[in-house]
Amino acid sequence: MEETIVANPRPIVICGPSGAGKGTLIGKLMETFPNEKFGFSVSHTSRKPREGEVDGTHYNFSTVEKMKAEISAGKFIEYAEVHGNYYGTSVEGVKSVQSKGKICILDIDCQGVRNVKKSSLNPYYIFIAPPSMEDLESRLRGRGTEKEEDIQKRLANAAGEMAYGKESKFDKYLINTNIPEASAELSSTIEAWFPDLSK
Repeated sequence: MEETIVANPRPIVICGPSGAGKGTLIGKLMETFPNEKFGFSVSHTSRKPREGEVDGTHYNFSTVEKMKAEISAGKFIEYAEVHGNYYGTSVEGVKSVQSKGKICILDIDCQGVRNVKKSSLNPYYIFIAPPSMEDLESRLRGRGTEKEEDIQKRLANAAGEMAYGKESKFDKYLINTNIPEASAELSSTIEAWFPDLSK
């Protein structure tokens, strides 16, 4: 049974295909408002860490078995199996951010958004899109961390995610053509939702 979360302040769900620049834009958002108004809900994943990723900072790294057990126990608001690995947002992770009076940011995929929409969370939804599929492919290849098979999987998934982003009800659909412009647009959107941010 899912635990009820009192969403005050309302969380922000940021969604988009792998390689759209979600992580970079979230980082810029934290720099724009350094007065610690935001808290980042650290997702759980069963995938192996990439170079430079820190457990508990970038992700809570886990195992498939452990995550399946915690999912069965109702400890996740949302979870999804993506590219053969589990990803999820824990109830505890969101509560921890909200208990400090911060706006909780969740970086999740489209499967996760569908689950959150069924939950009691009531967040704002933002979709981050690349300017084109060609641009997305170039970004994914530029990471240098993915095998060709994984790149093809991510690109196939991205096509469906882009369609979902356009068709579904997101509060903001943002095209990340370049980081400075997208970052400014993201900041002004969130400031409009939370006028006290600049204080």
